[in-house]
Amino acid sequence: MSAERKTETIPQWKQEEVADVVEMIESYDSVGIVDITGIPSRQLQDMRRDLYGTAELRVSRNTLVERALEEVDDGLEVLTDYVSGQVGLIGTNVNPFALFQQLEASKTPAPINAGEVAPNDIVIPEGDTGIDPGPFVGDLQQVGADARIQEGSIQVLSDSTVLSTGEEVSTDLANVLSELGIEPKEVGLDLRAVYADGVLFEPEELELDVEEYQADIEAAAARGRNLAVNASYPTTQTAPTLLQKARGDAKSLGLQASIESPDLADDLVSKADAQVRALAAQVDDPEALPEELQGVEEPADASTDDQPDTEDAADESDEDAEAAEAEDDDDDDDGDAGDALGAMF
Repeated sequence: MSAERKTETIPQWKQEEVADVVEMIESYDSVGIVDITGIPSRQLQDMRRDLYGTAELRVSRNTLVERALEEVDDGLEVLTDYVSGQVGLIGTNVNPFALFQQLEASKTPAPINAGEVAPNDIVIPEGDTGIDPGPFVGDLQQVGADARIQEGSIQVLSDSTVLSTGEEVSTDLANVLSELGIEPKEVGLDLRAVYADGVLFEPEELELDVEEYQADIEAAAARGRNLAVNASYPTTQTAPTLLQKARGDAKSLGLQASIESPDLADDLVSKADAQVRALAAQVDDPEALPEELQGVEEPADASTDDQPDTEDAADESDEDAEAAEAEDDDDDDDGDAGDALGAMF
């Protein structure tokens, strides 16, 4: 009732404006406040046009925006704390992170004027300015640039920081930067805060390194698959690896137990041949050996501990190395399952 009485006391056009803003707010999943300070009206119109189809930007009096936010309620009144100075209201159905990324990507370089505060360190880069010798070299030196006349032109001999973040731009510096075509600031919509699904987000929470975030997700997924394989938990993703591991384990067991099977025959023969050759190489009297074994040297990879010497065994060894990398040298006792997972990547 108090809100109704308060609304009745304001002019009709203000009531209609508040109603329009309320309608806009209620039509979007996410609503935010953006800073539009210093953006020329024509550029603001261009930005509004660029947002079409993704977000809607509305600029109104701050008092009316606050009133609309309070009327909608639903927690949106927290945004009134960010309504100060030159701001606009933005509504969108995309998630806050995508909105922030879009607004940041849409910013463009712009010249800085005298009296403005430097948003970051302003640097005049090393190199040839392309300007003929003249009084401009003195202007450069006056603002702190390491400038000299060399080879028929004015050159900056080293990167020169001429203003630090937060300091005010002087008229002389603004003129020098304009002459050099240096645009040290970005013009765009600065998101102050956005409210979505009952949660208030500020820029610091929305500023993500997308590549790092993707890498973290991929690493988590890989570790999840490894855990599932270690636990012998069958899923669409782990079933091929579990079957491959089971096949390898069964084959290894069959070779070690010398089980006669058509699938193992070639490997058993190769294993027996290697063992015979290793044994023959240990006999000191060559004449004690059959003719076909005389002069036989012990194979470099010979072993008498019944380890399979097969192509699949070599593949499993490669999988061991890959799994060790994927698990960041994880020293758990389930190495065989981790090795099998490595084959997936």
